[in-house]
Amino acid sequence: MNHQQHLIDQHATHTRREFLNTTASGLGMAALGAMLTQDGLMNPAAAEEGVDVVNPLAPREAHFDPQAKACIFIFMAGAPSHIDLFDPKPVLKERHGQPLPESMLEKVRFAFIKKDKALLQGSPFEFQKHGECGMELSELLPHMGSVADDLLLVRSLHSEQFNHHPGQLMMQCGRGTFGLPTMGSWLTYGLGSESQNLPGYVVLNSGRGSSGGATLWQSGFLPSTYAGVLFRNQGEPVLNLSNPNGIPPELQREGLDVLRNVNQQRYSEVRDPEIAARIASYELAYRMQTAAPELIDLASESKETVEAYGINRKEPENFNGRGKKGNTFESFARNCLLARRMVERGVRFINIIYASWDHHSNIPNELPYNAKCVDQPIAALIKDLKERGLLDSTMVVWGTEFGRTPLGENRSGKKEVGTGRDHHPYSFSMAMAGGGLKGGQVYGATDEIGWNVTENPVHINDLHATMLNRFGMDHLKLTHRFQGRDFRLTDVGGKVIKDWIA
Repeated sequence: MNHQQHLIDQHATHTRREFLNTTASGLGMAALGAMLTQDGLMNPAAAEEGVDVVNPLAPREAHFDPQAKACIFIFMAGAPSHIDLFDPKPVLKERHGQPLPESMLEKVRFAFIKKDKALLQGSPFEFQKHGECGMELSELLPHMGSVADDLLLVRSLHSEQFNHHPGQLMMQCGRGTFGLPTMGSWLTYGLGSESQNLPGYVVLNSGRGSSGGATLWQSGFLPSTYAGVLFRNQGEPVLNLSNPNGIPPELQREGLDVLRNVNQQRYSEVRDPEIAARIASYELAYRMQTAAPELIDLASESKETVEAYGINRKEPENFNGRGKKGNTFESFARNCLLARRMVERGVRFINIIYASWDHHSNIPNELPYNAKCVDQPIAALIKDLKERGLLDSTMVVWGTEFGRTPLGENRSGKKEVGTGRDHHPYSFSMAMAGGGLKGGQVYGATDEIGWNVTENPVHINDLHATMLNRFGMDHLKLTHRFQGRDFRLTDVGGKVIKDWIA
């Protein structure tokens, strides 16, 4: 589905205006004008003149019947320890303080661990079974345990990237390199958006911010319309969205009309999709001036809902570790509730980014803070979506770039078990729910210390292929021609994992 290339090829022989004016005595143009007027891309006078502009975010048909319509991807930047949260390893506890055989370390790369003095580190946390499925989760995630029967817990992810920024790009873009579209961009490129007054792809941040920054919601070589739009969860949702003092709405509207007409004229001449993206962005921003403030105003939410998400929870006192910036508990909980409200308003892809989980030290104190911050709001989000009949069509993903080592960090070179863990791309865990995925199951397994995948390995490209499948998209057909070849989210790999499909 190479939408942009198809558009360019079509206009190489005749313009859309020529085609519609000669088809069914111009009735096609009337229909197109009505649709563009509804989308805010054309006023009635422009429609009569036959000036057409493509709406890049108009909803489009999937390759086959989809089950998922929206995705909330909760990205835990910094790499949470799968061994301490999702993948219990009693043997690792028994071998705490012991070295690994040299044969296992010979060809392994670490970011900081000194191989010659590295020792195994068992988890200080207990695991408990939850739900009818008996899913084992860390004591740090009791609320997520309450939705275990809705969760698909994958314990066999693996990646080629072992540093944060490339790893985060790999998870978001399918490859650990710059300049590629993210999965949110691919989804809105392939399916458009159902929202009339909000972007199709929204980003919400909590904590200290990811090392990947804005590259994690870029559109890459796709038109800029498909890039994520960063929202703030308090105050003005998007900076400079409101009019400056003294500028009345009618004056702004007149200015936008003039600018749109100039852009439309240029678009009719060169058919550059970026011009269409620019027009759509201006008009969307105009509509957002009303819709976005209403979105973040939680006054219409019940007291019970606000409490369920934990928005008013108190921060632990005297804590200043990784993951905290301001009132992080409130910020993350609010973002989860905002994500549900965005789904109700037709937003296609919501990316909640929370950092940092980069625990090279102090896991016993800092991991409980991060886990407590996210545990209640995520469980509340899943329950809330389910109660409103939205979970079946909304995919919720708890993801990260890689895992953490079964070895304790020993950056100082001391021969002792540390309190942190190094980067570990060879195995890690993710949790998913809704959106046509089969809940109440654990997929894949790692060895007795959590080092390597031993059952049902899942590459990140496989994850993306399966996610797209639930949106009715064939990952082999969702392509964009750039620099002489057809690119896709799954690059040259990826397979749909049928065991995940409900």
